[in-house]
Amino acid sequence: QDVEKEREPHVYLSKEEVKEKIQSYNSSVTDKLKMTLNADGIYTGFIKVQLELCRPITVQSGQGSCAHNKNETAFYLPEGCVNTLHISSTNTVQEVIEALLRKFVVVDNPAKFALYKRCHKEDQVYTCKLSDRERPLYLRLVAGPKTEMLSFVLREHETGEVMWEAFTIPELQNFLRILDKEENEQLQVLKKRYAAYRDKLEEALGGVWKPG
Repeated sequence: QDVEKEREPHVYLSKEEVKEKIQSYNSSVTDKLKMTLNADGIYTGFIKVQLELCRPITVQSGQGSCAHNKNETAFYLPEGCVNTLHISSTNTVQEVIEALLRKFVVVDNPAKFALYKRCHKEDQVYTCKLSDRERPLYLRLVAGPKTEMLSFVLREHETGEVMWEAFTIPELQNFLRILDKEENEQLQVLKKRYAAYRDKLEEALGGVWKPG
């Protein structure tokens, strides 16, 4: 169940409270992805982000630095793809999105994407979009290490929120080519299905009308 964007209250924690929470967090970790508290009060740790992208992403496949050149490739990410990021308590949602795109060498505009949190409340699963200024590692610390309690999901903005100006002409043209290809593939599947159905129907009719 998706809910409206939620402003997560960032409760101020003293250095001692942060230290206690990190100790409690690390004692519950089962995958060795622990948090570390630095002398300046900033802590670092890991978050896992599931990528639930419906549209293709554009990836820099070569070494060139020029965006939107012949070294770019557009494709769909596999369903259920999960990536782990090492971040600090100062990193915002926007910075996490940008870091994810850099890790996958994605050249798409970060404004096309949004980070969501998914959590369980009263035996129901809720998903809500995080504001750009929220800090995911703080949310991870407060919720604990269990992804059943809290997980992060990267999605495109909802259809009504798509910032089409963030797409380049080559990207839009590539989307059209992909849609045309998918439409043609679906058309061929339907044609084969109905051809097979027609053959069986004609075979059945031939058996009925065949002279005895």
